[in-house]
Amino acid sequence: MSLVKAKKHLGQHFLTDKNIAAKIVNGLVHTDQYHQVLEVGPGMGILSDILLECTDLETHLIDIDVESYHFLQQKYPQLGSRLINGDFLALDLSAIFSGKYAIIGNFPYNISSQILFKILENRSQVVEMVGMFQKEVAERCASKAGTKEYGILSVLIQAYYDIEYLFTVKPGTFNPPPKVNSGVIRLSRNQTDTLPCDEKLFWRTVKAGFNQRRKTLRNALSGVVPKDKMDDHIFFDKRAEQLTVADFIVLTQHLTQLSQ
Repeated sequence: MSLVKAKKHLGQHFLTDKNIAAKIVNGLVHTDQYHQVLEVGPGMGILSDILLECTDLETHLIDIDVESYHFLQQKYPQLGSRLINGDFLALDLSAIFSGKYAIIGNFPYNISSQILFKILENRSQVVEMVGMFQKEVAERCASKAGTKEYGILSVLIQAYYDIEYLFTVKPGTFNPPPKVNSGVIRLSRNQTDTLPCDEKLFWRTVKAGFNQRRKTLRNALSGVVPKDKMDDHIFFDKRAEQLTVADFIVLTQHLTQLSQ
């Protein structure tokens, strides 16, 4: 089999270090909540090789790259329909998985945020995720209130998942090497089925607050609730980065009351 050429427009950087690959796969906790795992962007299968040795897991692969797909078809003929040539972002995951499952991958950096939002959209089924991102994105996801890295993804992910920053990966372990360091994180679904507030308003509030993060929430949220309806609640005089997930829930509950 001829090797797959990394394609810049797909953001492909193939991991070449098998020890790092093993560390990523070992990041999966293998809870009794799932027995299926989906690897996104397997490339030439350095993670897949290890995943397929996990006899307690039913491994599925998806890659948008036709060349990778044909390479993996030859490498893993036993996968059959569990090898998918398609766009993960456009995939109807509920049509493939009826129960709960995990997601793993060395994700293309150019669609990192979209991948994370896709996971959030499917949070009722995705109970665990271990993934490699640009280090900056990985740190942003795991950052806490009061830091400059803390943002929309931090709040939305931490509302539904426990997050751990596992380790950093240097550029030299990839072909071609990226220009930045990478970070591996693990998301584990928390006990929150639904937030104790209007979830659509929660998402809207978080996004509006951070989209104008230098402004106080009284000004940043004027498109969510008119200023003349706002009262003297302490959160209105703070900036989004100062609020924890729990604070945003309280704020959303308050905004709902103000809108009535």
